[in-house]
Amino acid sequence: MPMAINRSVVSVDESQGRNEIISRQAELLGELVRTINGRNIFYTRKFSAAGLDIKELDFPSDLVRLPLTTKAELIRDQETAPPWGTVLTESIGRYTHYNQTSGTTGRPLRWLDTIESWQWMLECWQSVYRGAHVVSTDRILFPFSFGPFLGFWTAYDAAVQCGLHCIPAGGMSSDARLDLIEVVEPTVICCTPTYALRLLEVAGERGGSTGILVKNSVRVIIVSGEPGGNIPATRARIEQGWGARVIDHHGLTEVGPVSFECWEQPGSLHLNECRFIGEVLDPQTQKPTADGNPGELVLTNLGRFASPVIRYRTGDIVVRTCNPCECGRTMARFEGGIRTRADDMLTIRGVNVYPTAVEAVLRAVDEIVEYRATVSRTNALPVLSIEIELDPSTTDQEVVSRQTAMRLHDSLGFVVPVTVVSLGSLPRFEIKAKRFFVKT
Repeated sequence: MPMAINRSVVSVDESQGRNEIISRQAELLGELVRTINGRNIFYTRKFSAAGLDIKELDFPSDLVRLPLTTKAELIRDQETAPPWGTVLTESIGRYTHYNQTSGTTGRPLRWLDTIESWQWMLECWQSVYRGAHVVSTDRILFPFSFGPFLGFWTAYDAAVQCGLHCIPAGGMSSDARLDLIEVVEPTVICCTPTYALRLLEVAGERGGSTGILVKNSVRVIIVSGEPGGNIPATRARIEQGWGARVIDHHGLTEVGPVSFECWEQPGSLHLNECRFIGEVLDPQTQKPTADGNPGELVLTNLGRFASPVIRYRTGDIVVRTCNPCECGRTMARFEGGIRTRADDMLTIRGVNVYPTAVEAVLRAVDEIVEYRATVSRTNALPVLSIEIELDPSTTDQEVVSRQTAMRLHDSLGFVVPVTVVSLGSLPRFEIKAKRFFVKT
């Protein structure tokens, strides 16, 4: 459902020259480190340990002198100084918002924001809406539970500030949400890729087939929280089923809303360089990688002074380009979105395997409704096996299973056993999905 390009959705800051972007980043970074030094115990300690005299730093050249930050450090900090750690710049009484990470890669990390730092993140989200060509007449459905997931709360509050018609849909079943979609006719949905597919599945159960939502007002689905929006087969399945455009978005609780896809350049994410510095480093050497080469995304948020992160190793693998975009934005882009995570890689039979590569194969098989991947050990060697649920209209499950195994073999280079399981036997997810299990 294409829309005419509207240059007004690009803010002035997002279209300024590269030199101006870098100069402004240097100014904001200098203000940040001077503000938090001596007030933020966590970073004051790190600056001191690195032997830095903040007054002598000259940005952007001295950015590389600032120490890297890891999630493991932040978790240890909260364990040592519970419950909040020492990364807070303000007194505890100034903080108004509590969120936490999902805990999919370890213990949840708790994060606090003041009114000012929260507002800064809402302005980041407004860039996401501009990139998606969301306009004042749109109605946005938020099918999230009202838990401590930062992505929902910031997306919702930002939409309210934009004057949009916001429809909360927490605490509802998928059936009830589909009923709500039919009645109030939202034009935009914010959800995970997994849940966009789950609603299609439930719609199919109601109508006798899966994959197509017949009565539908939705024209844009903004997805985040997990890979999928940047996996072509997953994106195609969502777009075909909903008859709507998918816009990918990426952020982290401890960092904020980082990057977003624009309407004009599918398959890449604009780094919001007005509000973040993004470095792409070799995960082993921590040296910069050249544009066009994969590396780990390292982020510094430039306005979340109350709970900042500086040179934060995200674990996300990206390929950066600074080539101009059709939309008019001059900010750097990540081609192919977030490719994978550095800690997701598994070596199976001498082959490096990423969950996103497995999903790319399985989502291209129309008959597969849901799947689960399991890595177990046989004679001390890791073995990958796949369970799949198939659409009830599938006429020959054995053929689909065999063809899926062949596709996996062609993609990964080794044999992967594929088992068809009964419909509904695998778990379903509303927020972040966990489909890849490693048995120790």
